[in-house]
Amino acid sequence: MGLMNGIFLTLISAIACLTLPKLLSLILVQRTQRTAPLPIATTAQNTSS
Repeated sequence: MGLMNGIFLTLISAIACLTLPKLLSLILVQRTQRTAPLPIATTAQNTSS
């Protein structure tokens, strides 16, 4: 039973190490997009003056 527990914990640990950085980056990107200021649209009338 000890060997199976070790293999199981190793598998869970490997999955967590591979997926956690991706999930954190997705959360941070969504948070920064939500708080980023909206771009100001320029038109031909605004730039000609």
